[in-house]
Amino acid sequence: MNEQHPIPAGRPGLLIAFEGIDGTGKSTQIRLLAERLRREGLPVIATREPTDGQYGRRIRALFTNRASITPEEELALFIADRREHVDQVIAPALGRGTIVLTDRYYFSTAAYQGALGHDPVAIIAQNETFAPVPDLVLLLTAPPAVGVHRVQQLRQEVLNDFEQEQGLAKVAAIFEGFRQPFIRRIAGDQPVTAVQTAVWEAVALLLRQKGVGPAEKNEEC
Repeated sequence: MNEQHPIPAGRPGLLIAFEGIDGTGKSTQIRLLAERLRREGLPVIATREPTDGQYGRRIRALFTNRASITPEEELALFIADRREHVDQVIAPALGRGTIVLTDRYYFSTAAYQGALGHDPVAIIAQNETFAPVPDLVLLLTAPPAVGVHRVQQLRQEVLNDFEQEQGLAKVAAIFEGFRQPFIRRIAGDQPVTAVQTAVWEAVALLLRQKGVGPAEKNEEC
């Protein structure tokens, strides 16, 4: 059955962030994971950053005109967008005991803004004053050339100002330096099914560690 079995009362939900440079397959893997969790009867929402809110829309306008504001103003937009995202979506969902999957979170801000010269460590520290620390970060990795190829050839999209290969190489180097214990690196240049398997193994381990999952379902379902 597809009946949902909420995480037990009094236990907060789980926050899983997908990170990585553009073209590593984050959006595809979030969709596949959300479908799997729903089949397991677990409550889940999938969200993304930048959001579709007032600040997120301004960030998306930078995709084709990033030079229109200063790096400091750009970073401030990402922080404001995340505050709104946490207040309106992430925190309420976690409070309901929902598993939250987010396509990008503050590690992306640290990496992409770090490539502009900001201090990635300081950005993470600033975010963690208000944004919940993820239970799991799935960092999908791939050479920047692979990411660019996927954006251009598979998505049939023109590279935006955040997707230029030279800049992505700097971003990837910063991502490589993150060593938080909840980060799991998965090679995103594998076939989709191989990445999907690796993602589920990492998530299933988290569910077991938190005592959440199919084993807690009503056996009659």
